[in-house]
Amino acid sequence: MSGGEAIAARPARGSRLRFWRDARSRALLLQVLFGLAFLVLAALAVLDLRANMQARGIPTDFSFLGQTAGFDINQTLIPYSASSTYGRAFLVGLLNTLAVCAVGLVCATFVGFAVGFARLSDNWIVGRCALAYVELARNTPLLLQLLFWHNAVLKPLPSPRESLALPFGMFLNNRGLFAPAPSFAPSAAFVAAACLAALLILYGLRRTPRRVMFARPWRAVGGGVMTAFALCLPLAAFVGADDPVAFSNPELKGFNFVGGLRVLPEFVALALGLSLYTGAFIAEIVRAGIEAVPQGQREAATALGLSGRQTSRLVVTPQAMRLIVPLLTSQYLNLVKNSSLAVFIGYPDLVQVFAGTVLNQTGAAVQAVAITMAVYLAISLFASLVMNLYGRRHTLKER
Repeated sequence: MSGGEAIAARPARGSRLRFWRDARSRALLLQVLFGLAFLVLAALAVLDLRANMQARGIPTDFSFLGQTAGFDINQTLIPYSASSTYGRAFLVGLLNTLAVCAVGLVCATFVGFAVGFARLSDNWIVGRCALAYVELARNTPLLLQLLFWHNAVLKPLPSPRESLALPFGMFLNNRGLFAPAPSFAPSAAFVAAACLAALLILYGLRRTPRRVMFARPWRAVGGGVMTAFALCLPLAAFVGADDPVAFSNPELKGFNFVGGLRVLPEFVALALGLSLYTGAFIAEIVRAGIEAVPQGQREAATALGLSGRQTSRLVVTPQAMRLIVPLLTSQYLNLVKNSSLAVFIGYPDLVQVFAGTVLNQTGAAVQAVAITMAVYLAISLFASLVMNLYGRRHTLKER
């Protein structure tokens, strides 16, 4: 090889520094170095924390979940006793949290949309009453509202011997709401299957055009016949089944009711507080979303001969939901996280049971708090995913 060829084969000095002169390459390298440094520091911190916990006799693993809890919980959706494990207590607290969140989300949505439409009412009294509720609920602390419902409304209720008799065999007192508890026989599965089949039939009738589903002579009456069949199917299954559902009524024995289904006052107070507080924010979101729809859309719908109800259902609401859904997701997430305030009124949710009682008895503070945080993170991410999937249905699709 000649000298010229050797010089040409040797990489130029500028090409060696080309990597350092590229801003993107330098930024990528710095990110990798910072990431490695963070991982090293985090590992050292975890090892130091583990050593300190072992020196002080604090649990460093999750074996405590298999130990006997030794305490009772006054509301359980699954069988539980003092001889159950801490892991079972975690499931009880988790289910109690999911129950109050589910009730709160449904009630807050109903209250928010109802009050949001009431804010736009032409009736002066209805609009001002809705405005007063929104301003009062949004501008007072949630914790204060929970204490109000629990201490000022539910605690003064009469004792069990002087319970308020409600319809359908229900009783209300300062220890909760007692209602008949359903018990399902094996034949109830057939009734449930019939109800599911009826829902599928109704959904198919709604989504499939009549000209596709029925021949020409049956298009006029085919939909009505199939709807009647879908509605009669669960009724026929219920009548044909041998007592698929039985109810056990609550009875007053001694100083309290025995049997039936009991709803704690703390559950009612928490559900009311979360629903009314979050519903006020949802009401303003709904009002703003509806008012954001241009007035020309309503005028165009009126010019086409649509009624006021048809205009609201077919024109205004679909366009408003594009703006409502993202903000509605934030309020749903806030409701889930605000449910942790249940500890202040004594409701046995996940925070009180697991991050409170279990943590104090076992001393496993890091594990208990980490698991609790992971649960709330998972619930929030799942709720956000569901709302994002629902929001795609109302996204404006460009051609």
